[in-house]
Amino acid sequence: MEQRHLGRTGLRVSRIGLGTLTWGRDTDEHDAADQLKAFWEAGGTLIDTADVYGGGEAEYLLGRLVERLVPRRDLVIATKAGGVPDPDRRVDGSRGHLLAALDASLDRLGTDYVDLWQVHAFDPGTPLEETLQALDIAVTSGRARYVGVSDFCGWQLAKAATWQLAAGGARARLASTQMEYSLLQRGVEREVLPAALDLGVGLLPSSPLGRGVLTGKYRHGTPSDSRGASDRLAPFVEPYLDDSATRIVDAVITAADGLAATPVQVALAWVRDRPGVAAPVVGARNARQLAAALSVETLSLPDEIRRALDDVSAPVHRYPDQDWSTL
Repeated sequence: MEQRHLGRTGLRVSRIGLGTLTWGRDTDEHDAADQLKAFWEAGGTLIDTADVYGGGEAEYLLGRLVERLVPRRDLVIATKAGGVPDPDRRVDGSRGHLLAALDASLDRLGTDYVDLWQVHAFDPGTPLEETLQALDIAVTSGRARYVGVSDFCGWQLAKAATWQLAAGGARARLASTQMEYSLLQRGVEREVLPAALDLGVGLLPSSPLGRGVLTGKYRHGTPSDSRGASDRLAPFVEPYLDDSATRIVDAVITAADGLAATPVQVALAWVRDRPGVAAPVVGARNARQLAAALSVETLSLPDEIRRALDDVSAPVHRYPDQDWSTL
């Protein structure tokens, strides 16, 4: 699998990442092991997890599998901290919480360091410079090799990345930002992606298959074994089952038919090759689903198909996202 630099750093990652959101909860150890081995054998390196996935079980499971199945040196392990199971707060970006969470992650993962450590979300209750100081400490102490953020809007990302660049080598520059991005969700193109491109931050798209909708499996109803049929996850899928999404899914399927490819391949190839994207992060229930996603490696979309998909999924960008003089 092709490797790409993550932002304006020396860290190289596979251009498809493996997500572990369901590990330890819906994905058991057997299926997780099959996924990890298949991913590694395909040349994949980037494994994305977080301290809150499965209440910590995803990290614990990944730690049990690494070395037993795949050499630690062959992987780029990325985890996140800052999410908390508190309905009144949900995010804790304080230096104390973040560093304690990192130590707990390292213990569950069974490793001395993570390759990429990201703040899971912006915390309006903590000064941003305090949150970013935790990233600096993580790098200088050797507990994290590179750092980034997740779910920061445009101004938040720009402020954080600029702060980290302002003092040169005294601070750890942001390597990444992780955000939802797909043909069904192009909101990052308004401000997040321009900020990332300008400041040398690599984008790691989550939900690159539109929460599963871009596979086409919801075209004629909701499969009983799908997320959309789950009481817990149905609200996650439902926003992407409207008429606009249907038109985009139909266009993806038409493109797939014309290329003798699958909707999964077309949707992934589109987001993988967008400017500023380092590696879409794909979550799968089993190795068979993962193999279907990894098969995108051989596909590059022809320009005319890419433009057609751009057009059918184009978000409305008006003032102040466009130059006022063109309105």
